[in-house]
Amino acid sequence: MPDSRTLTDPAPYDALLLLSFGGPEAPDEVVPFLENVTRGRGIPKERLVEVGKHYFLFGGVSPINEQNRALLAALRKDFAGHGLDLPVYWGNRNWAPYLVDALREIAADGHRRIAVLATSAYAGYSGCRQYRENLADALAQLRTEGLPELRVDKLRHFFNHPGFVEPMVDATLAALAELPAEVRDGAQLVFTTHSIPLAMAESSGAPDDPRRGKPGGAYVAQHLEVARLVADAVAEADGVADRGWQLVFQSRSGAPHIPWLEPDICEHLEALHVLGDAPAAVMVPIGFVSDHMEVKYDLDTEAVAKAAELGLPVARAATVGADPRFTAAVRDLLLERAAVERGLPVERCALGALGPSHDVCAVACCPNPRAPRPAAAER
Repeated sequence: MPDSRTLTDPAPYDALLLLSFGGPEAPDEVVPFLENVTRGRGIPKERLVEVGKHYFLFGGVSPINEQNRALLAALRKDFAGHGLDLPVYWGNRNWAPYLVDALREIAADGHRRIAVLATSAYAGYSGCRQYRENLADALAQLRTEGLPELRVDKLRHFFNHPGFVEPMVDATLAALAELPAEVRDGAQLVFTTHSIPLAMAESSGAPDDPRRGKPGGAYVAQHLEVARLVADAVAEADGVADRGWQLVFQSRSGAPHIPWLEPDICEHLEALHVLGDAPAAVMVPIGFVSDHMEVKYDLDTEAVAKAAELGLPVARAATVGADPRFTAAVRDLLLERAAVERGLPVERCALGALGPSHDVCAVACCPNPRAPRPAAAER
């Protein structure tokens, strides 16, 4: 059985699509962008203007698009450097360049079989199925335009691929090194990810996943696995065997009466301070691929301000971004899936106890919490 990292043939795929969330790049784009994100939820414009203040603190520009441009360039460089002649496109769910435009360009260029990398590492409705619903919507739009039929396959979740985990380990060690020496060994690791409604978390994963229905479902289980992998590797590297760690949540945006995953990052920092459990903390944003707005505002602005108020020294680990190990992991995932589609057995690369994720989502995976909708790349 060949190791996925030794494969070189991308067939049957003739293109890769980088599929991301999108973000505004000018002040006058902020509210229209938020209207796209919240379409169908009945949120008044005044509320969107209030939420948009986060973006206005950064000149109305989200860093996510520039970070995707960097990742796009890094992927193209990695592919070219390894003799992989496969074009890489980029489309967003909520802002330009839009997904439907990217697929329209792909079709015009003559490509028909597309591998899709979604910039979300974990199972869950908003991190997986919603991307596939958007793909289904875009493909339906192309059909109404009479364009050739495209087949899209979403690459598997990469939360436990070493190309994702190892950069997070190094980033955590670098953040620890930023702390004053006298508090460094006692600093706790605070692993952060996006909070989601508890019901959505518990329904995350495949229907036959033993974690589904349990507190947090596959979403929390996968994050806990990454947190453990990073914490263990950090302990081995710096020799601090008893450093505490916790998975916490951020960026809650829902109605207060609906239960969401807790504890919140700022509440956790307060608890560390009140209980005296740690002289310092390192925030490790394992839930995010790049340093976009929810990292820059919720962590670097709000959480850092809370820590300063408490007198708690903190540092924040970088996300993987366009790290060469991550771009190599994307190449690995692409070639692995290509081999599977050609009917070859493959030794898949994954760290920890959960093993590699499934290739194709079941129809009932990570259900839409509002109502069933068509989704691409499922069986």
